[in-house]
Amino acid sequence: MDLIVAAIRLLPPEPAHKLTVELACRFGAFLLPAPKDDPRLRVRALGLDFPNPLGIAAGFDKNARAYRAMLKMGLGHAECGTVTPRPQPGNPKPRMYRLPEDGAVINRMGFDNDGMEVIAARLQRRGNGIVGINIGANKDSADRIADYRIGFGRLAALADYVTVNISSPNTPGLRGLQSREELHRLLGTLIEARGLLKIPLLLKIAPDLDEAALDDIATEVLGAGIDGMIVTNTTIARPATLKSRHASETGGLSGKPLLESSTRILGEIRKRVGAKIVLVGVGGVASGEDAYRKIRAGASLVQLYTALVYQGGELIPRIKRELLRCLTRDGFASVSDAVGADIAA
Repeated sequence: MDLIVAAIRLLPPEPAHKLTVELACRFGAFLLPAPKDDPRLRVRALGLDFPNPLGIAAGFDKNARAYRAMLKMGLGHAECGTVTPRPQPGNPKPRMYRLPEDGAVINRMGFDNDGMEVIAARLQRRGNGIVGINIGANKDSADRIADYRIGFGRLAALADYVTVNISSPNTPGLRGLQSREELHRLLGTLIEARGLLKIPLLLKIAPDLDEAALDDIATEVLGAGIDGMIVTNTTIARPATLKSRHASETGGLSGKPLLESSTRILGEIRKRVGAKIVLVGVGGVASGEDAYRKIRAGASLVQLYTALVYQGGELIPRIKRELLRCLTRDGFASVSDAVGADIAA
C-alpha cells in the first residue's frame, strides 16, 4: 500500500487524485472491510448512528464514485460533491498544488463535477453506510439560490444528509451567500423545499469570517432550524509560515496550516449555538490528537482529506487508535462525552 501511495504521489496533483478515485471505484469491492470500531467511538448525531466520528470531506469524491471504498476503509461517513445542477468542467488547469513542506494543498478547482442527474443515478445504488451530499451552484447561474433548491430537490432523498456549500473561494461571488440577508433567503428556501422530508440539512462555512459575520451566521442558522454546520472550508489566507514555492497560488488552502484557524472558528461557533445543532470539524486534521482538538472544541464529527494525500489510507485506523488513547488519557468514556469539553470549561 505504501508503494502505491508513493507511486501515485509522483504524478501531478490532479491526475493523482483522479487515479486514486478511479482505483477506489474499480477495486474498492475487493478491499477487506475495516475491523469493527470500538464502541467508544460511536456517535449519535443528526438522527444517525455513526460507527466512528471520522469522515471524508467533500472534494475528494466529487462524483460519488469512491465513497463505498472509503467507507470500507473504516471511515464513519463519506460526503460526496460538491454537486451542481448542471455539469461543469471547473476552472482552467493547472488548479491544484501540493505544498509538501507545509503539509498543505492549494486548489482552485471550481466545482468540477458531472452534474446532479449523473450523480443521482450513482446514489440510487449506494448500499450501506452513511453518505452525505454536498450541493453548490453553477458558476454561470443567474439565480444561485434557485440552484441550491434544484440540487436539494433532486438529491436530498438519495443521501443521509445534505450540506449546503456557500464557502468555496473558487466560485466568484459564492461566499457572498454567507451575508445575513442572502443566508436568510437561502436557508428559508431550503427549509421550505425540505417540507416533511426528514433529511438533515447542514451549512458549510469559511474560516475567513470576522466576529460580526459569525454572529450573523449563528443567528440565521438557529432561526432557520437547520441541523448542523461544517466548520470550515479552505482558506484564502496565506500564513507567513508557508515554505512551499506554490504558496502564492490563488485558491483555497487546506491541510496543516488551517488547523489553528478552523478550530478557533469551530469553538466560536460552538459558543454561539451551544448544543442546539451538530457541528462537524474540518481543517488540518492529520492525527488523532488533531481530531480530538476538534471534538473538544465542539465537533461531534470530524472530516479529513488533505492528510490522506500525504499519508494514505493507513491514516484512518491510526487516527482512531490515537483518538481512543486521548479519550482514555482524559477520562472520557466516549467521543460524545468529550464534545465541547474545552468550551464548557
